[in-house]
Amino acid sequence: MKDKRWIAPTILALVLVLAIVWGYNQYTLSGKLNTALTNSHQRLLFDVKKHVENVQVALSKALVSESREQNVLLLSQIMNEAYFAQDKLSQLPVTHADIAKTEKFLTQVGDYSYSLMKNHLSGQELTSKQREALFNLQKGSAGFNAELSDLHDKLVEANFNINSITGKGKNRLEKANENMLQTRLTSLEKQMGKSPELIYDGPFSDQQLNKKPLALGDKKITLAEAEKRARNFVGTKKVGKVTSFESGKDASTVRIPSYTFSIFPKNASKESAMYIGVSTKGGKVVWMENPRAVSKANISVTQAEKKALKFLEEKGYPNMEPNYSLKYDGTVIFNFTYKDRDVTIYPDLIKVKVALDNGEVVGFDASTYLMNHQNRKIPTPKITKEKAREYVKIDFDIDSIRLALIPKGKNEVLCYEFKGKYKDSDFIIYINALNGSEEDVLQIIKNENGTLTF
Repeated sequence: MKDKRWIAPTILALVLVLAIVWGYNQYTLSGKLNTALTNSHQRLLFDVKKHVENVQVALSKALVSESREQNVLLLSQIMNEAYFAQDKLSQLPVTHADIAKTEKFLTQVGDYSYSLMKNHLSGQELTSKQREALFNLQKGSAGFNAELSDLHDKLVEANFNINSITGKGKNRLEKANENMLQTRLTSLEKQMGKSPELIYDGPFSDQQLNKKPLALGDKKITLAEAEKRARNFVGTKKVGKVTSFESGKDASTVRIPSYTFSIFPKNASKESAMYIGVSTKGGKVVWMENPRAVSKANISVTQAEKKALKFLEEKGYPNMEPNYSLKYDGTVIFNFTYKDRDVTIYPDLIKVKVALDNGEVVGFDASTYLMNHQNRKIPTPKITKEKAREYVKIDFDIDSIRLALIPKGKNEVLCYEFKGKYKDSDFIIYINALNGSEEDVLQIIKNENGTLTF
């Protein structure tokens, strides 16, 4: 009996030791994971900085180069570096709203370079106005790069740690707006907003910043009416409190001036707000974003696509077809284009983001559709698809052919769209349905997250 009295304390002691060892291991593992995540975000910021440096240098070279061949190489480099910077920037732990202008600037740099590159390849030289635009972009990229360098140095000096933007720390810093990364990038964002906008015949119609929206009409609505439409879009039974927020002093100069609202679902915390923009003319919902956390995926991409299509039909957008998709952070973003009889209308684009945990639509962007949608008189093809096929590389293995209206500068061009393979890579070739000229070539990149075109 005397020996047995030591059994319980011994077992308890062993359990305590094991608990301490387990706790220490968990603490060590957590520290390692935390360090890895911190290093990852610092590396992303460094990569953004490096890509913008390369953009700045190549722009400087393009300003002084008189060689058409050399400029094609430089403009290609500028385009790629700008898109790489945009991709890395989007992976940083900041909200899309805080870097929207910066992303827009990088998109302009890439698209404008692509536009000039195509002009060069068709035999055109740079005009004085185009060189002036490149100079403005070079100044903008120089300022952008200086801000990024300052931000990177301050984060290193302050021993920046990812804990400051996660968990309880995030909630405190959001309230006080003291987070260095968020604050510095927001400061940079304001600076980017001062950059001059480009007006050019770029390769993508949604980059024509001087274009008047075609699908809104001229009737202005009041703030109260806009709030009512925002409530109806979300679902009046779901909505609790709605507050409008200031769109900024430059709100009237944006492509689609809008009333903007924060919408809080019933019985939800302040952190559960979603955001929505309603056009001041026509009262159309231009965009909606619900930045809630998404848990593990419970539905497939196919199921999410069906929910997105149903959502569009309910919101008054029939005849939409899915084209491309991209999985991101527990969600999938679909690009839907309008279908007019047997013609795919690429300028009429709507993006829908669906959460893969429960199929809820958590993002919506109809700005491109509202800019371009109209009653069109689509021309009748002057050449057959068989004739158009003769203009495609002879050993291009074609999977599908269809008619499509694509943006071309300020115009729209009716084309035959040939999808297929060449040397194990996927491409799309657009042949003008009126004269047989090759209008565009896109490469399709597919991976486990979706489909992209370049």
